[in-house]
Amino acid sequence: MSSSPADEVTLVERAAQSDPDAIASLYDRYAPKIYSYIYHRLSDPFLAEDLTGQVFLRMLEALRSERGWHSSFSGWLFRIAHNLIIDHYRRRDQAGFVAIDDVYPLPAHDTDPYQIAAAHLDSTALLEAIHRLTEEQAQVITLRFLEGYSINEVATLMEKSEGAIKALQYRAVNNLRRLLMGEEPL
Repeated sequence: MSSSPADEVTLVERAAQSDPDAIASLYDRYAPKIYSYIYHRLSDPFLAEDLTGQVFLRMLEALRSERGWHSSFSGWLFRIAHNLIIDHYRRRDQAGFVAIDDVYPLPAHDTDPYQIAAAHLDSTALLEAIHRLTEEQAQVITLRFLEGYSINEVATLMEKSEGAIKALQYRAVNNLRRLLMGEEPL
């Protein structure tokens, strides 16, 4: 499903004119990646679905008011997603509590409950450690290791040089290791 940058520009221009086929094509092309990115940052499939929808609503609003992207279209979508994630954490931190209905239930499995609990605790500890990183470090870890993007792709998405991404990744991995060992990050 590879397309040229010119095809993407044409699709975006058509989407700005409310062409439903162009909007659907952009959604089909980018929604799974955006959803996955948001899900890996929040660990809540329902919230990830809601925020993915909001990313595309904001995209359409910006395109219609001619405040669209300037360099990388996919990078712009990820930036919108990143900003929505930050907004979510700010709202959550201001609330100071979690309603019992908002807690995501663990699915039942036929495997050993101890292994399930241990795996959940490991993934919870990792997510908590990622959340303690700087925003840029958390974004690099999510894109590189949870989403599987290359350093070059992450550099494009974050609008940074490959060297900057490598340095961010190095610091992020070191800080993750320290956090998981119960130490403070550098």
